[in-house]
Amino acid sequence: MIPRYSRKEMQAIWDPINRFNLFLEIELHACDKMADLGIIPKESAINIRKKAKFKLSRIEEIEKETRHDFLAFLTNISENVGDDSRFIHQGMTSSDVLDTALSIQLSQASDIIIQDIKKILLALKEKSIEHKYTPTMGRSHGVHAEKTTFGLKLASFYSEFKRNLFRMQIAKNEISICALSGPVGTFASIDPRIEQYVAEKFNLMVEPVSSQVIPRDRHASFFSTLAVVASSIERLATELRNLQRTEILEVEEFFHKGQKGSSAMPHKRNPILSENITGISRYIRGMVIPALENVILWHERDISHSSVERIIGPDATTALDFALNRVEYIIKNLVVHKENMKINIEKLKGLNNSQDVLLALTQKGLSREKAYNIVQKAAEEVWDKGTNFQNSLLNITECKKVLNKEEISKIINNEKYKLHINTIYNRIFTD
Repeated sequence: MIPRYSRKEMQAIWDPINRFNLFLEIELHACDKMADLGIIPKESAINIRKKAKFKLSRIEEIEKETRHDFLAFLTNISENVGDDSRFIHQGMTSSDVLDTALSIQLSQASDIIIQDIKKILLALKEKSIEHKYTPTMGRSHGVHAEKTTFGLKLASFYSEFKRNLFRMQIAKNEISICALSGPVGTFASIDPRIEQYVAEKFNLMVEPVSSQVIPRDRHASFFSTLAVVASSIERLATELRNLQRTEILEVEEFFHKGQKGSSAMPHKRNPILSENITGISRYIRGMVIPALENVILWHERDISHSSVERIIGPDATTALDFALNRVEYIIKNLVVHKENMKINIEKLKGLNNSQDVLLALTQKGLSREKAYNIVQKAAEEVWDKGTNFQNSLLNITECKKVLNKEEISKIINNEKYKLHINTIYNRIFTD
């Protein structure tokens, strides 16, 4: 992932140094358990732990000849350990170490993403409570529907990201797997107790049947979860981008002093952060198909998945971490234009309560079809001529016979949309 969309904490997980350090830790823990089981001398395990080290430049130098980065790593370790190096990696395959290390990296990345989501939840909760009763127009198909509150809009996103938190916790659990089962996964050359020991050291579960590699349905599920979180990011970003449109302008991204919106038009204040995370979200979702295709490997293993994962592992987690942090910033600094919300509510002069008029007419004895036709006729006049909805209703004889001016005014100006807000808030803000 390019530095522009990378944060240091996530970058460190995918740094080659961290990857090789994990290789080394796995090998050292395996040696410790082998010594405990009497498979290798305890003195050798102590010596290995004392002397085992690597140098990235040396690994890269060796790899130019071996064309195998893991073997280059083992060679470099052996150079430093000496004769006891013959006990390193006994009965194991490169996949044992590579897959377990990748599991640890994805688990580490999950921890960061989980914390990112928790920060977003706090920001959404705070902003949602602040605007719990701030009236705004609800829209369906992009068209004015009925009134809601801006707090309820944000509460919807809070609930969604709460589900995403749960999904990420499950994804982390599913991917936190250790597999040290040797060639084709039979444990013919390595004791299963070594796998269990290493798993416990890294707080991992063991793979029940590894077939030499950890089954890639786990990874597919993990990257699919990242994609779902990315889609939630884009849904929020899309809502904010639409609400910042000049014709609506109910919210606005914070615009810094000295910030420029356009190279050509000095007046511009664009929702660039929301647009940015929209693009990043699309990029993350694009990694799902390769992850799904990685599930299908030949027989017990091949390495067709490897090149894909070396790209999407760092890129998907790094991009998502960046986007989530940007989401938190946007929410915390969001500018809310309450007056514009009020102006937009009043644009259709009462049409947002057309359903309540329809229901009132049915309560007066009119059929639903008759009542619908009356309300629609009045609404059409408002749409076409810009008249007042109440006056248009009173101009229809069938309506005026059963509803007087005071009754219609009360219906059109009711605030029933606030009636059950506490019920909704109590459902989701329970933590």
